Amino acid sequence: MNTAHHRRRRHWTKRANPVAGLGSLVWLVIVLIPVYAMLSASLTRQEDALTGNPLKPPSNPTFDNYNTVLDSGFGHLLTNTAITAVAVVGIVLGLSIPLAYVAVRTRNRWSGTAFRVFLLGVAIPAQAVVVPLYLLISELGLYDTLLAVILPTAAFAMPVSVLILVGTLRDVSEELYEAMALDGASPLRMLFQLTIPLAKGGISTVVIYSALQAWNGFLFPLIFTQSDGPRVLTLGIFNYVSQFGVNIPALLASVVLSGIPIFAVYLVARRALVSGLMGVGGK
Repeated sequence: MNTAHHRRRRHWTKRANPVAGLGSLVWLVIVLIPVYAMLSASLTRQEDALTGNPLKPPSNPTFDNYNTVLDSGFGHLLTNTAITAVAVVGIVLGLSIPLAYVAVRTRNRWSGTAFRVFLLGVAIPAQAVVVPLYLLISELGLYDTLLAVILPTAAFAMPVSVLILVGTLRDVSEELYEAMALDGASPLRMLFQLTIPLAKGGISTVVIYSALQAWNGFLFPLIFTQSDGPRVLTLGIFNYVSQFGVNIPALLASVVLSGIPIFAVYLVARRALVSGLMGVGGK
């Protein structure tokens, strides 16, 4: 009887779902049309950008727009953004993994209370504390430096990162911890030899999430930097609006170039990202 039930269940899971397939196709078209329009416009000459059908492929494609962007200091903006993203990811991982480990493994009321208070940061928007942050950064002498962007970005990425890692670490079997404890393993050894290897999905999710926060961040670079030295991509693209005037192809070329690195990172870690997000919430 169980075998027959299993066969019926397996047959049910393999049935085609045309409605879901059609919905996925429609969603794919909705997503791809803006991407196609952006790529097409970035290869269009300035004199042809505001005329004709925007979805029509360029009759005379050119890479002059990309050369214009690359010659206007794009490499400096990309380097600053990459440094910011790597630093934010390092800070978030270095702090959120131990915090999540303590929240999962410590069985007392104070640990649970501290974890809930820490998660209140999810509900606090950056705009609500930007003035106190500005005063604090100015007092520390960090204004107009990359640290003025890195530290607040990492701080605001921490609550969600801890939430993701707690959900992942709760899926690690208690028997594995007990087995290592019987072998005389210390909590620190359990963290590095058991917890971290089994939490690769959640860690990958945190890496992608915190990197995206740093790569796409606009508010902190706008408020906490002023000169060209610490300028990052988002602020640079914002300045391209006035720099290029109505040169829409060059503006879109800068958007394409800025999205390629983080898109490549996503392609590498997409499976771990999905599996890590499925673990949010834990048991």
